[in-house]
Amino acid sequence: MSVYKHNYRAYTGKLTPGWARIFVLARYGYQDAWSSKITVGIFILCLLPCLVFLFAIYLANNPMARLLLGNHAPRILAINAEFFLNLLYAQFGPALVLAAWIAPRLITFDLADDALPILLSHPISRFGYVFGKWIALFTALSLVTWIPDLVLFAYQGYSSPQPWAAANLPIAIGLLAGAMIWIAFLSLLGLALSSWVKWRVVATGVIFAAILVPAGVGSIVSGVLRTRWGLLLNVPFMMSVLWRRLLSVPDFPLGSLPTVGISTMLTLSCLLCMAMLYTRIRGREVVRG
Repeated sequence: MSVYKHNYRAYTGKLTPGWARIFVLARYGYQDAWSSKITVGIFILCLLPCLVFLFAIYLANNPMARLLLGNHAPRILAINAEFFLNLLYAQFGPALVLAAWIAPRLITFDLADDALPILLSHPISRFGYVFGKWIALFTALSLVTWIPDLVLFAYQGYSSPQPWAAANLPIAIGLLAGAMIWIAFLSLLGLALSSWVKWRVVATGVIFAAILVPAGVGSIVSGVLRTRWGLLLNVPFMMSVLWRRLLSVPDFPLGSLPTVGISTMLTLSCLLCMAMLYTRIRGREVVRG
């Protein structure tokens, strides 16, 4: 039958709510990120620090291990805020590696294949597109940060012979807040930088450079000018100070940074990333004459 003889009618089925459409992008982005065996390998490596800390909690609550260590047991096997601070330190690098690998896969392929005009021609906004990709990356990073962190906290509360979890609930709150701040910032930074680089390998390197290069420059500025404000360029140092305060661990003995300064710097960095995404993520109509 010829095409013009068909009777076409508008779709009358149930429509997906506008607020739920971003989760379609998040679901497919999440599946695409985990379609690579390299992603699975990196994920397994990222969980190794958690296994080490899990074994440490087991030893700390094992009477035989404490007996063998003798007088050194309270210091070596202490499960306190500093213990979970070291856990956040151990997860800093693995989360950065995982984000640098996954973030380019979520956006650079769409840019390289000129798929944005097609995607944005559907009933979804630029904000919905970016937010869906951000959810996919944030979810992936959550699997190696705050989710295992809270599992370790719960395991310590279960294994401790004394009532421990209720008395140390502020540690869990600080642990959750610290990990979420880090991966939320890292997800936004990874997507923003990936949107400006069409080559995935180059985008991965740019994400690493955006964290490590300013950190080195900030340390040099602080050393030469003898000021602490250069450390505002040092993201690892800022996160370290912020984590210490969230977990109520004493600050570094040398000059530190005020919480307001750290919050302002992270906020400005996020606004810059949003501006980069707003400029880059847009549908363009290509007219060939």
